[in-house]
Amino acid sequence: MTPDRPARAPLPSVGLAAEAILTDLDARQALEPDVHGARLFGLVYPTGRDDLEELMAAVNRRYLFHNALNPFKFPEIAALERDVVGMAAGMVHLPEAGGGSMTSGGTESILMSMLVNRERAKARGVGRPQILVPASAHPAYAKAAHYFEMDVVTVPLDERWRADVSAAAELIGPSTAVVVASAFSYPYGVMDPVVDLAALAAEHGAGCHVDACIGGFVLPFLERLGHDVPPWDFRVSGVTEMSADVHKYGYCPKGASVVLHRDDDWFGHQVFLYDRWGAGLYGSPGVAGARPAAPIATAWAVMHYLGASGYAEIVGGLVETTGRLRSAIDALEGIDVLGDPIGPVLALCSDTLDLYAVGDVLDAKGWNLNRNTDPRGLHLMLSPAHADVVDDLVSDLRDAVAKHGESRGKEARYS
Repeated sequence: MTPDRPARAPLPSVGLAAEAILTDLDARQALEPDVHGARLFGLVYPTGRDDLEELMAAVNRRYLFHNALNPFKFPEIAALERDVVGMAAGMVHLPEAGGGSMTSGGTESILMSMLVNRERAKARGVGRPQILVPASAHPAYAKAAHYFEMDVVTVPLDERWRADVSAAAELIGPSTAVVVASAFSYPYGVMDPVVDLAALAAEHGAGCHVDACIGGFVLPFLERLGHDVPPWDFRVSGVTEMSADVHKYGYCPKGASVVLHRDDDWFGHQVFLYDRWGAGLYGSPGVAGARPAAPIATAWAVMHYLGASGYAEIVGGLVETTGRLRSAIDALEGIDVLGDPIGPVLALCSDTLDLYAVGDVLDAKGWNLNRNTDPRGLHLMLSPAHADVVDDLVSDLRDAVAKHGESRGKEARYS
């Protein structure tokens, strides 16, 4: 909380002028990272394309007040959602018998998948279902366990920072509801061994959720461009659910993710229906009741505007940008890239340098890199707009390595 602001803001006794409100908001934004400035390496995914942002703004304005709760009142919003789900399903080769929905983000997509797996585990007599999850997986699985009275069983990582399949085989059991694999992981940008984990899950009658919230709009186009991509989607037997965020590398505003189930019957466990009150049938496919239509419509618009060729072009640029940055980092003495990242996520580590202190120097130069905690290091999620600043970042990184002092100990926070 900002010290000079009251703990509880009062409602103005008289409304403020629009110009004053916008001036206030501009001042507040000036205190935060510039989402268009290409110096922030997480949280947002700027393309640097005015045409795309203008389209998104126009679509958002058209859907300011629409409510996606009721598909009978707003059937075209429901149709837009079906289209987004269908396009995402095609990208990850979901069988025709599958189903899914849009959610507010990767966390809600994961929550819905874990709920479905809990229900199916309970149907086969499991009292307290377990989620078998790699140590590098998103915290949303722990959140799901907290919400849905499940337990998390953590799988250690192998020497390549992937889920250790041998350890997973020792940990899986009759209470395992679902085995999780990341494609690719947030902390390190590496692919878990999806084929082996999915086979392990199937052998024990458990589901297998592939978390492609980051990679879902990257990996299909890496493959299209001819890059070697390990099997990771519904083409892998045993994969039962997937999640993919349209608001990350799908380049839409926040509030747009997709959760997919191999079997539409599984999707039925996700939907909540209720009619024991005085206003008729209430139905919802996710946590929310009323849902904003703007993220749905914007996702639909952006996916149609870019198309497969547009996404492939963007991913090709990301590959080039990431390669330039990685080559420069590899040339720096004392800094290593962790594991074998497949996409635009890099984790930097060092046995000789305090990378938190290096990060502090970069912060002072106006950059905004995240911190990893295990191992201590720096974390970057590259976006298309970063193509124009790689050389500047590398120059400042070299300077920071040469001049860094004792770290101020900036806390590592997820982005």
